[in-house]
Amino acid sequence: MAHVTMRELLEAGVHFGHQTRRWDPKMRPYIFSERNGIHIIDLRQTLEACERAYTLVRDVVAGGGTVLFVGTKKQAQAVVAEAAAEAGMPFVNHRWLGGMLTNFATIHKRILYMRELQRMQASREMEGLPKKERLHLQRELGKLETVLGGVGDLHRVPDLVFVIDVRTEAIAVKEAKRMGIPIIAVVDTNCDPDPVDLVIPGNDDAIRSGQLMAGIIAAAAAEGRQLTEARGKDAGPAAVAPGTGREVEHDA
Repeated sequence: MAHVTMRELLEAGVHFGHQTRRWDPKMRPYIFSERNGIHIIDLRQTLEACERAYTLVRDVVAGGGTVLFVGTKKQAQAVVAEAAAEAGMPFVNHRWLGGMLTNFATIHKRILYMRELQRMQASREMEGLPKKERLHLQRELGKLETVLGGVGDLHRVPDLVFVIDVRTEAIAVKEAKRMGIPIIAVVDTNCDPDPVDLVIPGNDDAIRSGQLMAGIIAAAAAEGRQLTEARGKDAGPAAVAPGTGREVEHDA
């Protein structure tokens, strides 16, 4: 289960929504009240959603699946990177490249190119190149690491996508939806919850709120990995049906 309490949610400010004039009416079911022109989120629903999200992530990862953490706005960047590192999962915390999911074959070629440049740099092979060429490759590597560094070990599309702020990450959400990849997201009162498969109603702006939510997903993924290791499974993610955590049965 997700080890989070109502008190922790309150202390992290998860219940603070946006100004009432900026709300999305579709979030009405998740709003508890209004205070001083600010919508207050119903934390009972947040708590229940955290439990469902934890179970889903744990089970998907236990089956060999992968969760992609996404949060590119300034206050989410470090949060996403740290949580994904804790979980041993891929992440995008700077710019979302169009086609990251819908054109993964092309993106994967860029990932492989980045890894080749990293190899050249680590082995000092670059030092033997003409200065102009070396500087060009180093600059290119820096750019690639900024946008693809968090997905360097991603070999196929993920089984789940976890998002902080669905408005900022609208393209990522749209691509995941198009690919049939389930979306778990922290959804604030100014956002449309419809594209999200598992809505965690909550403050998507406060750093402490983001840390708490991302931490829950990371803990679930970490437990899933432990369950896999405990069973001694060697099967990779390709043996898992996307978004389910269930192994794909193969014909004899």
